[in-house]
Amino acid sequence: MKTPNHSWMKAAALVAAGATIWFLVAPFAANGGAGGLELKTAAFRDGGAIPKKFTCDGSDASPRLEWNTPPARTRSFALIVDDPDAPSGTWVHWVVFNLPTEARAVPEAVPRGEKVQGGGSQGRNDFPQLGYGGPCPPSGKPHRYFFKLYALDSQLNLMPGATKSDVEKAMQGHVLAKAQLIGRYYR
Repeated sequence: MKTPNHSWMKAAALVAAGATIWFLVAPFAANGGAGGLELKTAAFRDGGAIPKKFTCDGSDASPRLEWNTPPARTRSFALIVDDPDAPSGTWVHWVVFNLPTEARAVPEAVPRGEKVQGGGSQGRNDFPQLGYGGPCPPSGKPHRYFFKLYALDSQLNLMPGATKSDVEKAMQGHVLAKAQLIGRYYR
């Protein structure tokens, strides 16, 4: 006999106990999800190699990223790019937040600095600098770079230069949808 799934009961019990369950958002669709938020780039295929141009071995330019229409209640977007394979732990390469509701792309080669042309703010990466810092792994095995786009139901009350941790904390309870794209790079 199949045992019923009672995970919703466990979640309800945690909420009743006062726990914060910020990860329960809907819909949480990755690329390819029916009707979900999708993130793409012409620079590389999902799971493919990131061209040298977008790394510290090239011009260190950010790739152009595009996405489809988000959920109706979307009020802003946030973008985080990180490398979980870094020797010292997850390395943050780019933090962008408060991209406007009408945005459907970030252009290639976004200049470093506090603001993104057309709206939005850039946070501090782990290099540490404001803006994009491309893949720059030590020699050896390929590293994975996760490009994560979040559709949010509000603007984030943060100043330019906020960290990934700041953005993730501010997004809690406000994520309507998420899309992800993975690129790989090695030296």
